[in-house]
Amino acid sequence: MSIDPIGPIAGPLRIAAPTAPTGPTGVEAGRNAAEVFGGLVTKNIENLQATQAKADDLAVKAATGDLQDAHDYMAASMEAALATQLTVAIRDKAVAAFTEIMRMQA
Repeated sequence: MSIDPIGPIAGPLRIAAPTAPTGPTGVEAGRNAAEVFGGLVTKNIENLQATQAKADDLAVKAATGDLQDAHDYMAASMEAALATQLTVAIRDKAVAAFTEIMRMQA
């Protein structure tokens, strides 16, 4: 039985020459990044509100006896609680980063 040696996975490493940036730079890039970040924050806040509304709706159904499975309410309640905790943690980190940036500029 013959065992073949392991050959190189790729050819020789080639390093490309640096190219000029093709996208927006400077202030324009900062504005685009701010718009993207703002859109992400807005979308996630809306998702949080929808998650909390679902948990609230299931809580009302559980209180009135219309809920068939209590597991649904517990899962929705925990999901809403975890989403809220995550949102608060992200907010705290953003405020801390902003405070640090302002401190460095002073």
